[in-house]
Amino acid sequence: MFSSRLLALPGVYRPQGDTQLLADALAKEDLSPAIDVLEIGTGTGALALSAAARGARVTAVDVSRRAVVTARLNALRQHLPLQVMHGDFTQRVSGRRFDVIIANPPYVPSPAEGLPTSGAARAWDAGPDGRLVIDRICASAPELLRADGGVLLMVHSAMCGPERTLKRLAQAGLAGQVTCRAQVPFGPVLRSRRAWLQRQGFTGASDEQEELVIIRAQAL
Repeated sequence: MFSSRLLALPGVYRPQGDTQLLADALAKEDLSPAIDVLEIGTGTGALALSAAARGARVTAVDVSRRAVVTARLNALRQHLPLQVMHGDFTQRVSGRRFDVIIANPPYVPSPAEGLPTSGAARAWDAGPDGRLVIDRICASAPELLRADGGVLLMVHSAMCGPERTLKRLAQAGLAGQVTCRAQVPFGPVLRSRRAWLQRQGFTGASDEQEELVIIRAQAL
């Protein structure tokens, strides 16, 4: 599990089950000092720092200024080199290529049509089907990954349709598969909108757990 010493400013997403699932997947990848890693939506910087601790050169991006400050503070506290950038990932790292991209994007279906522009919900709300950020990552990954075997690791809820993710990645020229599935109890956000999720067909009346998946896709 992640160190309890990680700081998190108010409103910054703390490492949870999805973070740990992605960390376990990342642990299976080669992260030598010659590897360039990008984390999209770094939050506290927990995953980025895990990669940096293994010697990789890591760039982390987040749309939340508080998350950027948090990740930088955690990097200082752990004495690890970490480049943390504020803004939209497609703009901040345009023209660069990475060996590994890791992403724990917002993926919770929301009644709102668009993405929130402020507040803690930016870390989880992702539009009516939960795919507003997932689809952008699928579309952008080929231009951000090294063409000779670059790897994308992304975690999201099965509610968002893993098969849709794999199809979009294939259309973008990446070979993907689900490498892990895990059941986790509903958190406060899902419990608070349980009735809406049921009406939309995302959950059943008796569901108490959410299935998470790890998508691993590789540039051919």
